[in-house]
Amino acid sequence: MASNKPIFFFLLLLFLSLKLQSSSSQTWVKAGYWTSISSLPVSNINSALFTHLFASFAFINKTSYQLFINSSDEQSFSNFTSIVKLKNPSITTILSIWVARSESTTFSLIVNETSRRKSFIESSVKTARLYGFHGLDLHGFQPTNGTSLGTFLDEWRAEVASESRNTGKTRLLLTMSTGRFPIVNSVNYPIESAKRNLDWVNILAYDYYVPRLDRFTGFHAALFDPLGRANTDDRIKEWLKRGFPADKLVLGLPYHGYAWALVNGSDSGINSAAFGPYVTGDGSMGYSLIKFLIRKFGYDVGAVYNSTYVVNYWKLGRSCWINFDDVEAIKAKVSYAKVKGLLGYNAFQIANDDNWVLSQTAYAIGTTQPKKHQLLMIVLVIAAAMVLLITALIYYLQHKIFKSQGLLGALKMSVSLIRTKISGERKHENGDPNLQAFTFATIKAATNNFSNENKLGEGGYGPVYKGELLNGQEIAVKRLSRSSNQGLEEFKNEVNLTAKLRHVNLVRVLGICTENEEKMLVYEFMLNKSLDFYL
Repeated sequence: MASNKPIFFFLLLLFLSLKLQSSSSQTWVKAGYWTSISSLPVSNINSALFTHLFASFAFINKTSYQLFINSSDEQSFSNFTSIVKLKNPSITTILSIWVARSESTTFSLIVNETSRRKSFIESSVKTARLYGFHGLDLHGFQPTNGTSLGTFLDEWRAEVASESRNTGKTRLLLTMSTGRFPIVNSVNYPIESAKRNLDWVNILAYDYYVPRLDRFTGFHAALFDPLGRANTDDRIKEWLKRGFPADKLVLGLPYHGYAWALVNGSDSGINSAAFGPYVTGDGSMGYSLIKFLIRKFGYDVGAVYNSTYVVNYWKLGRSCWINFDDVEAIKAKVSYAKVKGLLGYNAFQIANDDNWVLSQTAYAIGTTQPKKHQLLMIVLVIAAAMVLLITALIYYLQHKIFKSQGLLGALKMSVSLIRTKISGERKHENGDPNLQAFTFATIKAATNNFSNENKLGEGGYGPVYKGELLNGQEIAVKRLSRSSNQGLEEFKNEVNLTAKLRHVNLVRVLGICTENEEKMLVYEFMLNKSLDFYL
């Protein structure tokens, strides 16, 4: 049994190192949104750079309150999962449902009425299964006073769990993509219900400042802001402060930026006066378009990275200021998510990437383990290797060098002698100072492995054996039967009391043995003569 301990220890260390590697890389969410209105065909998605892909969007029928997919999107949604699996067989796909802006009123009607909730929930599960998705996502809903979003999430989760039990299929994932704060217009998201029922929450960490609404330049996705303006770090802290677990938060990464038309052409920084959007109708621009403009009109002047806010910006001519996330910002934000213990990141929208530069950057940082995890893994692997090496060395010594039974027996006898001398000097810790605690090996050797030749007799207590210690002293050993109901502490107390009795007519107790669940008394050996001989 003892020889198996090093092997068990090695396997335990190996398991822990593999477990640590798995928990720090494989389970981390590296997700992205693909929208049906984008110019990126599903077949061109580099799904190898993601663990999860969201297909958006499905919509709500305002009459039946059931889920539907636009007829123009039928083909791409039907084949979405099978196509992205060609490049990444382990990819998980999620159908995202648009419940923001104009659809928020319809969704509010659904969550506040039992039959509507039932109709929507059942249709959402059926639609996800019909189109081959592995999960469902609510995108953009903001709770208002009186909405029963918590009840809706309870019933949604119950339905997907029931469907999984009845069909034997893996349970559908449930996520929600929300605004930056866990509170909107003094109305809280149902934190406890979300914790119970959702697999995670996607934080839409962008669009803080947009030229359509703000007549000044602003960082639309700043990670930090020393002046306390809108930033992602404050939003994450607020979710954590309200009790939502970090490992159920996924950080949104914007693959888009915004262009402002400057009032003063000499301005180039944040809070500069602006007329409104530039280049596009609302000023929004995909990352690939921004990089194209920089290459074509930058005249070797690239974008500026601001590490204080964790953003990039660039000025086009004298009249346009563009804010976006480039490689530096993406690196910093993914690293931030790992340090904060978040579940991962979710890129919006992947069609805006420029030759997958941002996605490759995020994936590389997301896959890299934190330094403390790397160090721990190194220590565990080295320890496991040392245990394996020592075990192999012991095996080699036992079965190669000491192959001769004579030499091996001599070695065992030497070890037994050393152990006997040590145990002979050891005193019973709780009892009489003269009472020795004998090892099982010592008693076993003294009685010739409790042989019948050494057996003196047997009583109600158990058998009695004659033995001889290595120092030549003869002993008598009473071995308590295993069927005895006497406990270990009771046994020790009785022995301690017996050992304190001193009389010429009493055989002296030398010690006990309680190893290997044994209960044995060791006496001085009395020759088989009558009592009156000694009297």
